Amino acid sequence: MKETIRNFAIIAHIDHGKSTLADRFLELTGTVKKEKMQPQFLDRMDLERERGITIKMQPVRMVWRIPQHLKSELSLDSYILNLIDTPGHVDFNYEVSRSLAAIEGVILLVDATKGIQAQTIANLELAKEQNLVIVPAVNKIDLPQARVEEVILETSELIDTPFKEVIPISAKTGENVEKLLVEVVKRIPSPQGEEEKQLKCLIFDSNYNSYLGAVAFVRVFDGKITPGQEVYLYQAKKLTKVKEVGYFNPEFFPVKELKAGEIGYIALGIKDPALIRIGDTITVLEKGKLNIKPFKGYREPKPVVFTSIYPKDPNEWNLLKEALLKLKLNDSSLYFEPETKSFLGKGFKCGFLGLLHAEIVTERLKREYGINLLVSSPSVSYKIILTDGKEIIIHSPKDWPDPVKIKETQEQYAEIKIITPTRYLNPVLKILPTKDYKLENIGTEKLIISVNLPLRIIIEGFYDKLKSVTQGFASMDYRIIGWKKADLVKLEILIAKKNQEALSKIVPKDKAQEEGKKILEKLYKVLPPQMFDLALQAKVGGRIIARKTIRARRKDVIAPLYGGDVTRKMKLLEKQKRGKKKLQEKGQFSIPAEVFWKVFRQD
Repeated sequence: MKETIRNFAIIAHIDHGKSTLADRFLELTGTVKKEKMQPQFLDRMDLERERGITIKMQPVRMVWRIPQHLKSELSLDSYILNLIDTPGHVDFNYEVSRSLAAIEGVILLVDATKGIQAQTIANLELAKEQNLVIVPAVNKIDLPQARVEEVILETSELIDTPFKEVIPISAKTGENVEKLLVEVVKRIPSPQGEEEKQLKCLIFDSNYNSYLGAVAFVRVFDGKITPGQEVYLYQAKKLTKVKEVGYFNPEFFPVKELKAGEIGYIALGIKDPALIRIGDTITVLEKGKLNIKPFKGYREPKPVVFTSIYPKDPNEWNLLKEALLKLKLNDSSLYFEPETKSFLGKGFKCGFLGLLHAEIVTERLKREYGINLLVSSPSVSYKIILTDGKEIIIHSPKDWPDPVKIKETQEQYAEIKIITPTRYLNPVLKILPTKDYKLENIGTEKLIISVNLPLRIIIEGFYDKLKSVTQGFASMDYRIIGWKKADLVKLEILIAKKNQEALSKIVPKDKAQEEGKKILEKLYKVLPPQMFDLALQAKVGGRIIARKTIRARRKDVIAPLYGGDVTRKMKLLEKQKRGKKKLQEKGQFSIPAEVFWKVFRQD
């Protein structure tokens, strides 16, 4: 049985044709009937189809009965092909790494019109770390602008394989797709593992089903698992009974057992999806003891980008809470907690794996639950070492401690790999805030630029700048590498000498004045004039570093007068002056919520 199984994934940069190739495999193996077939079949969300990206990984089990004309090439009459269609974006890097731990080989797919791009290399490195067999293919050879031979050469040099072993295909037309599937069967080994050994499964993904409860997507490495069996989740420290096991067809297809070498799902009847953790080990206890070593490399996915999300209608707060809870069921990496801002009411501070993850979640909230949202600009977390030696992580300026208690501040850094055509090297180097970078050639036309930058810079629009200066030809990938010392301060915004905590920001000390002026300029444009001069100030510590004044709205109090003594006019003007001064001293003014929305929201 194991000899017939091939467990593999397709890895590629976004929009290189990964989902389209999966469609051809489904057709070729007869897994999905032609009348039921639709483009990007494994991408179940409308959002995935619209954007042409895979957001949520989707496994599928295909039974390929070998046609007569191929029987001389392959030794068996049929093969079981377990394909995991993984996300390509860096935000879902951890999901990809765990799915790669569940298989023996990958198809490395490269676009013949674009060549090697950043996430191609990032996902390739993940595959190499797992010692997987790599089957290279160059896609979109049917397009007139395809640079087939040039990209095949790039790919062969990248993975150090002969030119002839890179397979040119068209996932759209199906050209050479059957040949690629033959190479998958030939080159990727069948899985190892023994049915007689103690159960050992790896959770590489999870889902929530209203009937089955939390469902773990697993690769069985040793032993076998059946409904009714009691299993142990190592990281969750939880004993539970198996409700159902099965394959992905691609819908859930129940079976009597899952055995060593197979990929499938286990419904555990657990109502709390947080207990099903990607990278966890499922096993059985023998006499109450754990007799196997769990899988290495497990880690909790930690949010790195934070935004505040508020309903525009305050009455929809409960609806937003329910929507976030439902999304959390199928996305364990989503983090949220309630927060309140004086001018907006109640909302949530949400944490995401990256900018795309944040964008996808907020878009789903709007579409699937019909909630009009106000979403703040993204921010990152910071580490503070206090004078007593204690370390704290903060996600919001309101948690910034008293400056006298701060010994050191740190921010997260990321290693960025930029792949750009050689002709755009100078414009790219101009937008880098450092000259400490490394260059590496890919063929004769492309370069890899490796540089370490604060994560804060990446989320502040660095990718948009990169696309702009390279006319869309460059690509970028990054990975978090840890904390580094940084001189950070809390920038506070005062309106009429009153601190507006909601507008505070954490910024580098040398950028504080620039950032302060930027916020004040925005406020100056959107704040309505009052009956008195309105002072806008940016402050760091106890020092004002920027100021702007909105002049008072003028009311002509002498307009009703027709002639008469000039002293009457002077008295009215003096009375108006005293009234304005009184208002200014009391600081009585009203700021419409729309003003804060315009400053608070994403640019």
